[in-house]
Amino acid sequence: MDFTIREGQAGDCTDVSRMIMELAVYEKLPEQVKISHKELEQDGFSDHPFFKLLIAEVSDENKSKDGHTKVGYALYFYSYSSWKGKALYMEDLYVMPEFRGKGIGKALLKRVAQVGQEAGCAQLDFTVLDWNKASRDFYHSQGCWDLTTRMGYHCMRCNGAELRCLAGGEGEN
Repeated sequence: MDFTIREGQAGDCTDVSRMIMELAVYEKLPEQVKISHKELEQDGFSDHPFFKLLIAEVSDENKSKDGHTKVGYALYFYSYSSWKGKALYMEDLYVMPEFRGKGIGKALLKRVAQVGQEAGCAQLDFTVLDWNKASRDFYHSQGCWDLTTRMGYHCMRCNGAELRCLAGGEGEN
């Protein structure tokens, strides 16, 4: 199957929003999605973007059963390692289920890695749910390894009321 990988544009955010929800449903966390396509447009395509997008697109002849030609995406941003220097963090890599196994996910991941290499990044980081064996196996087959297993690091998060409290706002004692 022919497909292209290209840089995302603001006009892609409606389709990316749809795929973010599909990913959240797959990950059994749809209630966690709070972002709209308008916020994606603002956050990714303003003068100071918070993220970059890659879009996987097929021809009209190969569109999805629901009529979509944008069938996958990768969302990433630059970060920094105090040990290694420039780094890239991939927040999402998603391919619609009916297009999996056709090389699209591998092509998206490869392009994210190329972007990192072109920018002089020393590493690419991302997370995978522990129960998602298919994704873990895919990433392992591409030469990626489990940071938690190998080095003992755990991904931590602070958000919502806890973040406001930590910042000294509402809920502070």
